[in-house]
Amino acid sequence: MDTFRPFEPQELRFVSSFKTGELVAETGTTLIQEGSHSAHLYTLLSGWAFRYKMLSDGRRQILNYLLPGDLLGLQGSIIGEMEHSVEALSPLVLCVFQRDRLNSLFENQPGLGFDITWLAAQEERMLDEHLLSLGRRTAMERAAYLLAFLYHRAASVGLAAGRGRHIPITQQHVADTLGLSIVHTNKTLRKLADRSLIRWLDRSCEVLDLEGLMAIAEWDGPPERRRPLI
Repeated sequence: MDTFRPFEPQELRFVSSFKTGELVAETGTTLIQEGSHSAHLYTLLSGWAFRYKMLSDGRRQILNYLLPGDLLGLQGSIIGEMEHSVEALSPLVLCVFQRDRLNSLFENQPGLGFDITWLAAQEERMLDEHLLSLGRRTAMERAAYLLAFLYHRAASVGLAAGRGRHIPITQQHVADTLGLSIVHTNKTLRKLADRSLIRWLDRSCEVLDLEGLMAIAEWDGPPERRRPLI
């Protein structure tokens, strides 16, 4: 895919040796548990997932969504204990790496080491935008931003053609991302649907007017740049 920068030959050899296998997971599978110590690091190869944190009474905050090319478990690889959980939003295929070999990547492949730093910085940039949305956008602006953001992310990895226009989330996922009640979320999404910006289905949302969503959110979209793949 043009989205990803090409590997140098020695990088490809290293990543091939770094990889220990592939993991297939079904929708709803918890891939990483908050508080756990995982021996593995993952790259998402296909499907959708999301990162989240829970409060003791069961309230959930979805932090971000994961699509093909994203790295899972880096926090545990650096800090030692995961401080969030990851759940499959659709059937997934993941590339599995041994976490204890991560140091050799930084020591022997500085280009790939920079790529991991880039991915962490990219995640920080996305979270900055999410925090702005939660703190300052109205409910309608938040919902418009979230759906436009997810559509752009899907398009960048070839998931926005045909049925790819359907984002596989429920209204509960939207509520847990935006920090709204399910009733408020339902009313907000209905307003977007009434403007023919989206069509809400049973367990997915179809984006009908991306530019209209971006205009409501006052969001220009992500910068166009090639990204690394580990």
